[in-house]
Amino acid sequence: MARYDLAGARDEGALDDLAAFAAELCAVPIAIVSLVEEETQFFVARVGLAADGTPRSQSFCAHAMHGHSVMEVPDATQDARFAANPLVTGAPHIRFYAGAPLVSREGVPLGAVCVIDDQPRAGLTPFQTRGLEILAAAAMSRLEARRAARDKRETAAENRAALADSEGRFRTLANAMPQMVWSTLPDGYHDYYNARWYEFTGAPAGTTDGAGWNDMFHPEDQDRAWKVWRHSLETGELYQIEYRLRHFDGTYRWVLGRALPIRDAEGNITRWFGTCTDIHEQKLAMEEREVISQELSHRIKNIFAVIGGLIQFAARTHPALAPLAADLRARIAALGRAHDFVRPHSNNSRPSAHQDSLRGLLEQLLAPYQSHPGERVTIDGVDIPVDDRAATPLALLFHELATNASKYGALSTNEGHVTIDIHTVGDRARLTWREEKGPALAGSGMPSGFGSQLIELSAVRQLGGTVTRDWRPDGLTIVIEAPLAALSRARRS
Repeated sequence: MARYDLAGARDEGALDDLAAFAAELCAVPIAIVSLVEEETQFFVARVGLAADGTPRSQSFCAHAMHGHSVMEVPDATQDARFAANPLVTGAPHIRFYAGAPLVSREGVPLGAVCVIDDQPRAGLTPFQTRGLEILAAAAMSRLEARRAARDKRETAAENRAALADSEGRFRTLANAMPQMVWSTLPDGYHDYYNARWYEFTGAPAGTTDGAGWNDMFHPEDQDRAWKVWRHSLETGELYQIEYRLRHFDGTYRWVLGRALPIRDAEGNITRWFGTCTDIHEQKLAMEEREVISQELSHRIKNIFAVIGGLIQFAARTHPALAPLAADLRARIAALGRAHDFVRPHSNNSRPSAHQDSLRGLLEQLLAPYQSHPGERVTIDGVDIPVDDRAATPLALLFHELATNASKYGALSTNEGHVTIDIHTVGDRARLTWREEKGPALAGSGMPSGFGSQLIELSAVRQLGGTVTRDWRPDGLTIVIEAPLAALSRARRS
């Protein structure tokens, strides 16, 4: 009953016209729109009666509301249910009563639209009965509309309260975070920053709303930051970028900016939430480590050159060792090229090939054996990531194969050619070295020596793989298999 706002309906006269028309339609002095509660009946609208309600025990409508049609009482003094009712024995001296039930949308009987006369009557005409039913339906429709409006207001109020509570919780959480937190509208308009943002930037509240945030970036980072942000707005993809943000002391500090969109049930972006994390100290430390790492790697490369020079010097002193010295210098040079491929580089010194690429490593190792890529050596198949640990055994292994091919195999003739096929089989890499158009091989090929032992050491012991040789008449074929995890630590994780 409370959801229908009955007192408001009565005070506003929301149903007065229906009660007046019921009295006129049925030619009676009294008409009432009555809602029956647990102990009382409440007159929402009335004509010809001063009272605004009665006890439920005296209510005719408490009986009428349980019917499925208009209930009529021709003479209340002759009806056992009402003969002793104070409303019959006293004012307003009810004799005739007719009431059409009021039923809620859930099927709950609530009361009736009734007409009353102080004189007995035979009953209503069919037209009056139908009219009373229509008036009851109209009264119920208005009450339901009031209930819906009240429910809507209450729901809206609850939603506003819930939203305010959620907003308060969010702001408390955002202000408790060590990161700067911000949000934007779907079009990218910045409309919220937490306390950390203003503490970090020193900007007055509101001055960085909208597009004003971009002015906080280092001038060299503004275009780049805008480009990345526009891409995220257009695609809905994660926004992530490192840039320099102006600190309250006037300096610029490196921060990591990240943002993700919030979507509704249809997938439309309703808001972006992002953070800025101060990474200035980590950035400087990383740059310092990179400089130190580059310097150490450069010195290691120089050590390879020094060792090669010492070997050459010793060979001149001891001519008999010249062939051995040449082989040793070549192997050290191969290690130097492998190290140069995987070592840290600056932007200027970095190789053109990816430094985690097996193909790139092989191309660099085998470059001395041909004037341009593919002239004497072709690399086919997939590419496989390699790291610094795998680079050394791979460099020794393929350098040995290329050296032997240049001395005894396909690379020792003008027409000879080497093909390297790279494939993966499950969790293993299969590398096939195939020589063609080299000198004819007899028997099992070259005798086993230090080079063969070096190949076994690199492939089997260091990479945990296997080596299979096939001494074909037209050239040697070697198949090397090794776990992918042995070539790159990233595979292990």
